[in-house]
Amino acid sequence: MVSFRDLAKAGVLGNNRRIRDFILPYNNKRDYPLVDDKFLTSQLLLSKGIPHPKTRGIIAAISDTKNLHAQIKDAGEFVVKPAKGAMGNGIVIVEGVEWNESKKKTKIITTRQADMSYDEFIYYISMILSGVFSLAGQLDRAIFQEKLAIHPFFKEISYRGIPDIRVILFRGFPVMAMVRLPTRSSGGRGNLHQGAVGCGINLQTGKINGAVQENKRIVHHPDCGDRELVGLEIPMWKQVLSVAAQCSGLARIQYLGVDIVIDPIRGPLILEMNARPGLSIQIANKTGLLPRLQKVAMVDTKNMSAEDKIRFSLDNL
Repeated sequence: MVSFRDLAKAGVLGNNRRIRDFILPYNNKRDYPLVDDKFLTSQLLLSKGIPHPKTRGIIAAISDTKNLHAQIKDAGEFVVKPAKGAMGNGIVIVEGVEWNESKKKTKIITTRQADMSYDEFIYYISMILSGVFSLAGQLDRAIFQEKLAIHPFFKEISYRGIPDIRVILFRGFPVMAMVRLPTRSSGGRGNLHQGAVGCGINLQTGKINGAVQENKRIVHHPDCGDRELVGLEIPMWKQVLSVAAQCSGLARIQYLGVDIVIDPIRGPLILEMNARPGLSIQIANKTGLLPRLQKVAMVDTKNMSAEDKIRFSLDNL
């Protein structure tokens, strides 16, 4: 059994120290809403010209669903998510709508284990609004967002959904990254808590250096054949780091998780940001965050550009 002393020697960052040494000193609590609310995040990214998925609509009250039946007639594929959701909870990926003039006969086809009737869909939206999936049960809004296409690289190593890349930024420096691959058990979503695969990424090369599912080491994706994950190189890796670094300074939050998807046409897009990124990224990378954070904490960042910080990370972390 691994002891706390062993973890400390390996430089593993624990939750208490993460809060004490990095979240509280470096993150301004007043700016949390900018990253906790996905709609506010999208508005912020839009104002700065940072690439991100398009928001197609927002529902703030159940009365906003009055004309929704007509609006989704030709909607095609889209994603519904709670603005204040956490850990991927509450997200519904819609692959199509079997529309009928009768609401009772309209079917919402999703990546979940069962499709939804129209009434079930409206009920699900009401759950989002009531705060079932939000941080601390806050009243929420439902965001309708475009459904992105999967990059060809990921088709053989992802089940139905689109993988996303988590980059941890500290003081604007990328310090660690992983890609989250949807699985059958995660319902086609990249949520590690629900069974998605987490793959550590070497910052310098963009290559996968390890893979875990539910904290257990794996070699292959459980639903996608026998192709080995370790050694695969993430496409557009330098662009991924560059787009992630653009998020530094948007809010006074210096310890930040940035989630990115790679669109086959538009390239890397910011999906969302997180002021309290989880620590399982260390398991996926088989290394601790603490030494990297401590090294970055000592850097004099005066006159350093975002590209300078990326270069420092690639050379020193």
